Amino acid sequence: MPSIRTHFLPSVLLLLPSLLSAQSATTSAPASQADLKSLQDAIHAAQMSADNAWMLVSAALVLLMTGPGLALFYGGLVRRKNILSTMMQSFAMMGLVTILWAIVGYSLAFAHGTSFIGGFEHVFLRGVSLAPNPDYAATIPEQTYMIYQLMFAIITPALITGAFAERMKFSAMAVFLSLWSLIVYSPMAHMVWGVGGLLNANGGHIPSLDFAGGTVVHITSGVSALVTAIYLGKRIGYPNTNMPPHSMVLSFIGACLLWVGWFGFNAGSALGSGPLATSAFINTHFAAAAAALGWTIAEWIHNGKPTALGAISGAVAGLVAITPASGFVQPFSALFIGLLAGVFCSFMVFKVKSWFKYDDSLDAFGVHGAGGTLGALLTGLFATKAINAAFGPNTATGAMDGHWGQVLNQAAGVAIAWTLSAVGTLILLFLVDKTIGLRVSPEDESTGLDLSQHGEEGYDLNS
Repeated sequence: MPSIRTHFLPSVLLLLPSLLSAQSATTSAPASQADLKSLQDAIHAAQMSADNAWMLVSAALVLLMTGPGLALFYGGLVRRKNILSTMMQSFAMMGLVTILWAIVGYSLAFAHGTSFIGGFEHVFLRGVSLAPNPDYAATIPEQTYMIYQLMFAIITPALITGAFAERMKFSAMAVFLSLWSLIVYSPMAHMVWGVGGLLNANGGHIPSLDFAGGTVVHITSGVSALVTAIYLGKRIGYPNTNMPPHSMVLSFIGACLLWVGWFGFNAGSALGSGPLATSAFINTHFAAAAAALGWTIAEWIHNGKPTALGAISGAVAGLVAITPASGFVQPFSALFIGLLAGVFCSFMVFKVKSWFKYDDSLDAFGVHGAGGTLGALLTGLFATKAINAAFGPNTATGAMDGHWGQVLNQAAGVAIAWTLSAVGTLILLFLVDKTIGLRVSPEDESTGLDLSQHGEEGYDLNS
């Protein structure tokens, strides 16, 4: 049998003149400016395609967090007679906030305006095109950026529903949270992420680091949840009547979907498919795992048994706490943030809630409000320019680089988020309560919101 060498050498000899000729031509005719421009355009187009693909996937992952993730997570935690009403509240946000975002929400959050709120430049999505907006992301269409940010706007008010589960009228919920998305969420998003925003890390008066929504999403929703729970009052029978979750299986599945979706939430906030997305992805996973462990150990010590509810609650707490820090910290800092969040949030749920005796039905404040606050402060402590030189390559990012003043900036951002959320929520609750009423009647609450609000049940036990 002839060897490969026997066939290969004659072929090379025959091709040699052509190769030498091509090399000579290349050497004698350097690339023109047009050739270089064409190559640069091709590289830029390839980058845009890659970044856009990742951002569209990330947008879908964030929507997955609301439905089915949050819907299942919250739905399993309530009593059987309230599962559909609880899931409907998350689903309603997917519809209502989308419409409001297209009309005016995106404009209030991301159009040019004041330090506190955007203007009406993009009302009805006017001027939001398929071309990139360099103010926000230079390698993806602005419509991609808009739809990605919409998914954040959807899940944020949906998180609040955990605080008033099993006792608010569906009509009141729809009006209250629709107004909340415009009065509280959009201004906070503009202050932190919008051009010219008060807390924007790029030129704001108080540059606050929030990579993916610690203040914008979790503090606003968590603090608003606490205010709503206190304003509404306790559920009938709480805390003397036992109200265990009706299906931990559903909640377990929902928590796992939240964990997966959170990669789009945090890694997607890099607004591209580069190394920063990798860093945020890793930090997200590490923090969730560490927090699940932290909560489980704390609960094991407190109650004598590790529960599935504790483990999944801890994972969510870790995901919340790492959200603002995910694009600024090293992996082992993420592990520490997650571990601390698991222990701290379990303390808020087990101890603080019982001390003050408020009925935060599904611990929206204990996980999101407390975890978001902790994460925002720790971001200022552990942020480093080695991961993200947010203030320039030669400028310290956080205390890890020697910039201890960033911790104060983070505290200021937290204080503003707490104030806006508490005051805005209280005003909206008062207005809705005095017009259409907030709470269902005692009879409707006893019957369950599935039947009293929607005329149907989640489970037909007679079929």
